[in-house]
Amino acid sequence: MKKHHEKGARVAEPVQVYLERPDADRLVRLAAQLGATKSEVLRRGLAALERAVTDPTSHPALRLIGLAEREAQPDRGSARNVARRHDDALARDEIASWRRSARRSKSRGA
Repeated sequence: MKKHHEKGARVAEPVQVYLERPDADRLVRLAAQLGATKSEVLRRGLAALERAVTDPTSHPALRLIGLAEREAQPDRGSARNVARRHDDALARDEIASWRRSARRSKSRGA
């Protein structure tokens, strides 16, 4: 939050943060890489975290839905249905297990 100084100039609100050595080193490295102050790096980090938390497309479940939508796009001239392919794969595995079970029964002389 920015406060207004008596003369109308904006003054940033000071915040004290205690960082462990690895985080302090990371902050210094990022500031040098970005050519920014440590304060600016922290501001950018907060903005990025806020976007990640509030952006619905960043939610893991919603990203999966997006993946499914991309997979459902037409491919090689035929429409692909992710749910149907999933069901078909499960059905194939189930049928294969029946065949394996029948073979085991025959080999045991049942």
